[in-house]
Order: sequence, then C-alpha cells, then structure tokens
Amino acid sequence: VAALLGQQGIDVEIVEVVTDGDRRTDIPLRSLGGQGIFAVEVQRAVMDGRADVAVHSAKDLPSVTPDELVLASTPERRDAADVLVGRSLAGLGPGGTVATGSPRRRALLSQRRPDLNFVELRGNMAARLSAVDSPGIDSVIAAAAALERLGLTEKIAERLDPEWFVPQVGQGTLALEVRVNDHETLKAVSLINDDNVMRTLECERAFLSELGAGCSIPAGAYAYLDRDELVLSAVMADDDGICVLRHVDRDTQPSELGQRVARHLRDVMGGGSLNSVR
Repeated sequence: VAALLGQQGIDVEIVEVVTDGDRRTDIPLRSLGGQGIFAVEVQRAVMDGRADVAVHSAKDLPSVTPDELVLASTPERRDAADVLVGRSLAGLGPGGTVATGSPRRRALLSQRRPDLNFVELRGNMAARLSAVDSPGIDSVIAAAAALERLGLTEKIAERLDPEWFVPQVGQGTLALEVRVNDHETLKAVSLINDDNVMRTLECERAFLSELGAGCSIPAGAYAYLDRDELVLSAVMADDDGICVLRHVDRDTQPSELGQRVARHLRDVMGGGSLNSVR
C-alpha cells in the first residue's frame, strides 16, 4: 500500500501495530472470539489519530465497520485460493496430519479426506512454513495471496480449487479503512482503489454480515465478475465436514446478492436439511 501511494506522489510513514491475534498464537481462533482479533487495534490507531489509514487483510475484518471509519479502498486482490505447503492432497498418506487454525479449512478438507488429522497452527507466515519440517506435520494450509506477496510461491505443493475449497470472505484482498471525516486521506486512498475488487468484497461482506458468522463457523464465500454480473459461490459446513451445504447465485447488486445467498444457506441449515447435503 505504501508503494502504491508513493507512486501517486504521496509520502507514507508506516505505523506498526501488534494485535491481540498476533500475540496470542497459542490459543485457537474460536477461543479468542474469531473475527476482529487482527483488526481492532489497527482500527483504534486510526480512530485515535495515531495513523490515517488502517491496512487490513480483508478476511480479518469484522462484518460491521465502526461508525468512525469507512472502508475506503481495496487496491488489489491476489489469488483468493488456499494452498497446501508440504505435501499435496494426493501425497498425504492415510491419516496424514495437516496444520491449520481455521474451522473452514478443516471442514472442507475433511469432506474430501475424512481420514486426515488436524493440529492447531497460528503465527506469521515464517512460523507456519517452518512447521512443515516439524515432526508429525505433513502439510500446512495457507493463503495463496500471502505466498505471492512474499515471493514464496515455489513453496506451494497444491492450489486448492476455489470451486470446491471456497475461500474465506475477503481472502486475497487488501482493505483500507479511513476516518469518515478525513477527506484528504479519503481522496488519497481513492487513487489506488479498484472498483471491481470493491464490488466483490462488498458482496462477500454482505454475505458475512447477513450470516452473522465469524471464524468459529465453517463458512466461506467467493465473488467474481462474469461480464456485468457478480457470481457468488458460498459454503457452510459442520465442524467435521460430514455435512457441507453449497450455493451459487448471481446478480448485478453486490449487497443484495450476498444477503440472499446467506439467507438461503441459513434457512436450509435452520430447516434441518444440511444433514442430507454432501
């Protein structure tokens, strides 16, 4: 983001913030309350005036933006897919062990490979990649975008097709929040906004907001453009991946599409139909 703003002639100073999610890597995400643990301190730095722009991985954002802030810019979206580092899915032997802290990733892998075992893994990308060499861990799941940005795509053993391994809402997208009354900064970050990325993120976040879901619920949604329409693919599962419900829909209106797909999944699950869906 600093480089993109610099290309527009804007001087940038980076203010580093360590979040609760960064500090407490020994506790599962669901025990920490899920969404927001990587975002709240960054948002507070902007609301307090210590910084002008909050830069997030969009998948870390809570579904509701604080009143003092506005989601002002989405500069780019890298590959939204998840990847395996270590062994590929076919290369994992019976009972292989995969490290991930994500309920969604566990559930979707369990659907395809119910024999697999899982262990918790948190921390920065260096810590996650080094876990592949640890005893008892055969593969680690990571976001393709993270490895792309770090120039480490050679570490990828397999890219998991988003058609079946539906990504987390906002995965691969950078999201910039600014104070609602900071017109100068709003104008600056608008220079690096990608309108199409903003539309897809709006759609996915509308899904998340309607669902009322955080990291503790195995659910994901991925929107992409097909000419003038948005296509939204979404998934909801139980923890062990035995029951997985999927739905795909399309529309020209991002928020309406996201809300409609979320209501469909919620209504089917609430009606007890999830147990019949594989």
